Amino acid sequence: MNRSLPGHLLQERRAIRTLTLPGLIRLVTEIDDNGPISHRRGSLQGAFGDLTPGQLRHAIDIARDLGLVHADEQAPDRYRLTERGEALAEVYDTAARWARARHFPDTTVDFVTRVQHALQLHSRSPQAPGSTLEPSAPHEVLSEFLQANFRVLNHAGARSSQEAAEAGRAA
Repeated sequence: MNRSLPGHLLQERRAIRTLTLPGLIRLVTEIDDNGPISHRRGSLQGAFGDLTPGQLRHAIDIARDLGLVHADEQAPDRYRLTERGEALAEVYDTAARWARARHFPDTTVDFVTRVQHALQLHSRSPQAPGSTLEPSAPHEVLSEFLQANFRVLNHAGARSSQEAAEAGRAA
């Protein structure tokens, strides 16, 4: 099924799959909402107590590889968002607001699930003939983000083995 899709659509789907990993959504939004994560003992585990160490390490590795977070062992703030990370946090916020206003995918889901479903919605059926999908704010801001940050698209194809395992775990 995916073999018949043009290369740019496959690349976009891989990028969306990467950007919708629960641990990555949690990491970016936690720093965006609460500020940089410091070196204080336990601050990282305290902020992400519901993520396994493997999920957290994977999210940090991806965030660093994509240039979403700046990690400095010498600075008081160990992890802080870069401009690209702040832009992605805005994509996540837009997706969550859009999904919440439409009770999508349900009225009782959490932030991460709303973001995942809203961003993955368009990639499931992009511009299909007779599609009833409305143009959505999440798709628009995601497209703008991906166009402005081509590195994310390039990176998405390089990493997939761990992502498939991590993607299925709820954060």
